[in-house]
Amino acid sequence: RLRHLQLGLELRPEARELAGCLVLELCALRPAPRALVLDAHPALRLHSVSFRRAPAASESPCTFSFPVPGLGPPLPAFADAPGAESTGCPLAFRLDPFTDYGSSLTVTLPPELQAHQPFQVILRYTSTDAPAIWWLDPELTYGNAKPFVFTQGHSVCNRSFFPCFDTPAVKCTYSAVVKAPVGVQVLMSATRSVYMEEEGVYHFHMEHPVPAYLVALVAGDLKPADIGPRSRVWAEPCLLPTATSKLSGVVEQWLSAAERLYGPYMWGRYDIVFLPPSFPIVAMENPCLTFIISSILESDEFLVIDVIHEVAHSWFGNAVTNATWEEMWLSEGLATYAQRRITTETYGAAFTCLETAFRLDALHRQMRLLGEDSPVSKLQVKLEPGVNPSHLMNLFTYEKGYCFVYYLSQLCGDPQRFDDFLRAYVEKYKFTSVVAQDLLDSFLSFFPELKEQSVDCRAGLEFERWLNATGPPLAEPDLSQGSSLTRPVEALFQLWTAEPLEQAAASASAIDISKWRTFQTALFLDRLLDGSPLPQEVVMSLSKCYSSLLDSMNAEIRIRWLQIVVRNDYYPDLHRVRRFLESQMSRMYTIPLYEDLCTGALKSFALEVFYQTQGRLHPNLRRTIQQILSQGLGPSAEASAETSTELGSAEADTNPDSPALLLGDEAPSSTISLRDVNVSA
Repeated sequence: RLRHLQLGLELRPEARELAGCLVLELCALRPAPRALVLDAHPALRLHSVSFRRAPAASESPCTFSFPVPGLGPPLPAFADAPGAESTGCPLAFRLDPFTDYGSSLTVTLPPELQAHQPFQVILRYTSTDAPAIWWLDPELTYGNAKPFVFTQGHSVCNRSFFPCFDTPAVKCTYSAVVKAPVGVQVLMSATRSVYMEEEGVYHFHMEHPVPAYLVALVAGDLKPADIGPRSRVWAEPCLLPTATSKLSGVVEQWLSAAERLYGPYMWGRYDIVFLPPSFPIVAMENPCLTFIISSILESDEFLVIDVIHEVAHSWFGNAVTNATWEEMWLSEGLATYAQRRITTETYGAAFTCLETAFRLDALHRQMRLLGEDSPVSKLQVKLEPGVNPSHLMNLFTYEKGYCFVYYLSQLCGDPQRFDDFLRAYVEKYKFTSVVAQDLLDSFLSFFPELKEQSVDCRAGLEFERWLNATGPPLAEPDLSQGSSLTRPVEALFQLWTAEPLEQAAASASAIDISKWRTFQTALFLDRLLDGSPLPQEVVMSLSKCYSSLLDSMNAEIRIRWLQIVVRNDYYPDLHRVRRFLESQMSRMYTIPLYEDLCTGALKSFALEVFYQTQGRLHPNLRRTIQQILSQGLGPSAEASAETSTELGSAEADTNPDSPALLLGDEAPSSTISLRDVNVSA
């Protein structure tokens, strides 16, 4: 059993290397266990593995010394074992290939271990080219001043950050000591942190048990600003005023609303760090320290939803975690439901219904691409041996999961009573990992009258069918409270598909979409995208009516219009596509356009733009675009790419509105998937 882990880490950006010492605090569950098996990765080079009997309970945590770079990883030091004794007794170990996303590390244990005996295993290692660790040269940051590094562990990448039990079923507390170059600020997903100036190291401690994928680190030219009594934003200096103005005061409103619904916030601080555009997803719910891509700052409504979704994960996903990646909906579906309860409390039902309609529209788009019998549309997906769990994350995880949770809330007849149930569920299972049956058994126990009515066996809506049937949700929420916002969108779309065009265009131009919410405009453009290719005269009229206006809006709007331009080969607006790609370094705003460009007649244009801009792109993104350019994506490839995931092995969650996003140098995912699943883990 894993009780605690301690990390000594040294960041070496010039070598793009992390040097680490990991101390695992373990307890034998039975006498004489033969071996300890951990998840690892070929990117990890193990220098040594050793064994120590557990120290007295009163002993302070170990400290770490940091040799001169080139002389190996950090060395541990224990109060009861000075000098060389701190390294312990050497243990034999071996690394075996496991899958394409990791290795198996087997450590031979001493035969004399007794049942329930605590002990320590110490592993010293270096990590280079790790999918969990993203090194950025100064040119890839906004300030162009200092190197930057961040980790992304979801779903199974942190085995390349440190050897671990890389499963959400295993949780433990952790502490870390981190040494970084002078002037580089280091942050971790921890409840306590302090900088020891005389030693030049940062100390972190996470007092609550978390799974390995939620251990996160970021370091760079970061400055803080308080935005509430328990929140601050961290960002590069040039971004800090914008980030502060967007979020000051409102994060506390969201936290307070969530507490009224689901009970006290357990993690102490809720801070947010804005990462450079190379961050491979939109957001990640690391406890105490949400990671979010800076590119989303210009899209206010998407920023609001993304941060509230991560706030909701503080209860659903971080405190109560899915025990297996086959049931990711227990995290994402519940977090999406909680997110929408928070937005309803804060911004009203109409806005929540609009955002939900936008996401469900994307879900049905993905369904059309995949077909209703796609196995990835199940809530309980079967994870075949060797399959990267990240590939199971898609819109069904978020939106079909949400629909099931919403259905449960409707069974009890009152959202407030369902809130009370979720509060009790969190209280019962906090800091543990659960399976779907735990949630459903708790639900029926909380509502015995529903159990008596056998609501779990209602024909066509059986709980088992919700979990294991392919296809769309068995029931969807009533979104009529958002009709004041969705009806105008539908009406405008119908005008643009009506005959005769001249009369329809005249009527459409009388509707001022500059006053619309972002989600309304995005939903309208998505409908036009679904209908593309459109008649050329329609595209010409659309451009005349909207092109200049949309060009002044945020990137979520602009990319959708530019995809319409590309999918319809509308050359008069191609200069806008070039300008957009020249200004973007983010995966979510480049991949969709390159994929569309390469499916049509504009591949030579795509090559020209890429060669002009590739120097400003992260190497991982550069490789992905090169793959797109070298092979292109036909319609069948686009559909199959939808089955890939939002969080690849090196890139993890950002917002539930983009279906599939691969990481590192994995194969590119489809345009639709990136557009529709704004990965928010």
